[in-house]
Amino acid sequence: MRILLVEDEPAMASALRSALTRQDMIVDHLATRADAEAMLSESRGIYDAVLLDRQLPDGDGLDLVRRLRAKGDTVPVLMLTARGDLIDRVAGLDHGADDYLGKPFAFEELLARLRALLRRPPGMRSDTVRIGRLSFDFVHRETRVAGQMLAMPRRELLVLESLMRRMGRMVLRTFLMEAVFGLDDEIQSNALDTHVSRLRRKLAEADAGATIDGIRGVGYLIRETT
Repeated sequence: MRILLVEDEPAMASALRSALTRQDMIVDHLATRADAEAMLSESRGIYDAVLLDRQLPDGDGLDLVRRLRAKGDTVPVLMLTARGDLIDRVAGLDHGADDYLGKPFAFEELLARLRALLRRPPGMRSDTVRIGRLSFDFVHRETRVAGQMLAMPRRELLVLESLMRRMGRMVLRTFLMEAVFGLDDEIQSNALDTHVSRLRRKLAEADAGATIDGIRGVGYLIRETT
């Protein structure tokens, strides 16, 4: 899961980024509305959600939401704001924000609201998808084989999540790289292949009934084994 955090207060941004990273999320941080709009325009839909402060140095974050929705961008947006009045909350929701959280807030509440926004991947009829004996719960971000929890490191979890969201389709290397690594990560040329190899081995050892196939230089897909 990859999140774009748009927050100009350094302490708040650092705390949120650290807390979300501990929840196995990739977090990219920007401090202005203009930078966020440029990133969202260039990123080809890589973000699962945007955490957007309303009061930014170069204007109202709500203007960014309006512009995104006018362009047909449906990325979920959770507004973060010190403005707690009902009229401001209503304005945010009416102009395309998906949820609105006033500062100060408990991180547990933010996380719960974020989970609600991401509860179901677009086009899927269930919060959990299955292939072979493997299942992935998108709400709790848990992987199980025949009902038994399968623990894995954050990067492998992100690879699997991306593949399961697009089960049966080839997922391009560029998309996987963007889903697994943040803007500030130092990435070696074989980093993605290493994570996929470890994940493939882990699925085989767990007898998951699923494996990952790849086309060199193109991408990967997850399929059921026979």
